[in-house]
Amino acid sequence: MSSAPEITYEVHESLGAEPTGAAGRKWRWVAFGTVVTAAVMDLLDSTIAQVAAPTIRSELGGSYAVIEWVTAAYALAMAVGLLTGGRLGDIFGRRRMLLAGMAGFVLASAACAAAQNAAELIGARAVQGLLGAVMLPQVFGLIRDMFEAHEMGKAFGVYGPVMGLSAMLGPIASGGLISLDVLGTGWRAIFAVNVPVGLAALVLGFRTLPKAASAGAGTGGTRRGRLDLTGALLAGVAMFGLVFPLAQGHSLGWPAWLLAMMAGAVLALAGFGWYQVRRQRAGRDPLVEPSVFRHRPYLAGVVFSVVFTGSLGGIVMIFNVFLQNGLGFTPWHSAVTTAPWAAGAFVGSAIGGIAMARLGRRVLHAGLVVEAAGLLGIYAVLRTVGGGAGGGVSTVDLLGPMVVGGIGMGMVFVPLFDIVMAGVRPREMGSASGVLQTVNSLGMSLGIAGIGAIFFAQVGGLGQHVPLYLHAAEWAAAATMVLLAASFVLGFWLPRKARS
Repeated sequence: MSSAPEITYEVHESLGAEPTGAAGRKWRWVAFGTVVTAAVMDLLDSTIAQVAAPTIRSELGGSYAVIEWVTAAYALAMAVGLLTGGRLGDIFGRRRMLLAGMAGFVLASAACAAAQNAAELIGARAVQGLLGAVMLPQVFGLIRDMFEAHEMGKAFGVYGPVMGLSAMLGPIASGGLISLDVLGTGWRAIFAVNVPVGLAALVLGFRTLPKAASAGAGTGGTRRGRLDLTGALLAGVAMFGLVFPLAQGHSLGWPAWLLAMMAGAVLALAGFGWYQVRRQRAGRDPLVEPSVFRHRPYLAGVVFSVVFTGSLGGIVMIFNVFLQNGLGFTPWHSAVTTAPWAAGAFVGSAIGGIAMARLGRRVLHAGLVVEAAGLLGIYAVLRTVGGGAGGGVSTVDLLGPMVVGGIGMGMVFVPLFDIVMAGVRPREMGSASGVLQTVNSLGMSLGIAGIGAIFFAQVGGLGQHVPLYLHAAEWAAAATMVLLAASFVLGFWLPRKARS
């Protein structure tokens, strides 16, 4: 059993702390704050743009595909980058890559805030996603470097609730910032706020983050492995080829070349798998350990994750586009209306975390049933309350179904990782967790593009026509429930118990 790596803390004298001993240990919590800030910025930027997307399209112009790409570009780029982000930390050092990724993320956020047209914004969002994929994989490794085994519970006892609250409050903060229109910035403020927050975290991180002896070249160690750039390129081509046709198909009229692109994406995905096996047999480090896909329960978990996170695309369409474009809600009104879903998810995550050890995969089935009940309630509101007077849906009408649906979603999200990863061998954990994070981002992109295509096909034109939007929201809710039903069936192939 190998010993834990020695940790050196870089705390400059100007901060009044010593690099070792009790003072050094005290500054771990400041360094921990930097790491949490990186994770929070990534989480918020993956969600807050959903609230702003209708306003952004209204100001910058373009087709409805702009609404989809504002979120999907970030998630897709994140999916592509996550496969190499963890490897970068192994080779160059986790501290170095977290700080480099954060610096780039701040610059990309500034570019988003300064975008003058939809193409510039979508491009900057993609860069944001790639740099987020450099930051995020370093978080857990750095926490392990900073805290001893008996302190991990305390660290993650802080980390979990902070992330949960961020997910709950992020959309509300987004709606508030847009409505306040600080200095006339409007929606740009949701990206601009990353600049001062990120710069402050960078300064503290540079001074306090640890250098672990095992972290690779960044700390004077030996470089560990090489980047599989060919594998990353094949994976990126495959994922883009799947998402782009779904997002653009309706606006382009589904030409034959889009269908050919989807077929090419399947071939690229097959080529990626073949190349990974070939690379491993040649004695080189693959981007993904091929053996993880020989575990049928894990493979079922990967498919489950794609389908389940894809269902969130329906949530985005109903909660933000329908409420704002269809019913004329302001971003703030929309955020307040959807807050009960986030609050329910916070409660559901606690339920799922407590119950997963005893119930195993049954907690996922229970959560899916509860979430489907919430969506069925939303569907009923759209059909009855909204259908009569052509749009009499209010925040109060949606309150109960929102809370119920959110609880169900939270019950699935928290246990999912530990259940899917059960049975994966220790040497495969890195690849298995990286693939799972990647397919979660890919599923979100596919869901927004796919259910968005259904939604906007029902809406038709660009004008505000409440009955059309109500009909489109009903279709989005129905499509989402179909995905939840598919997830329920797939759940029977998952491991019975969570990873201990």
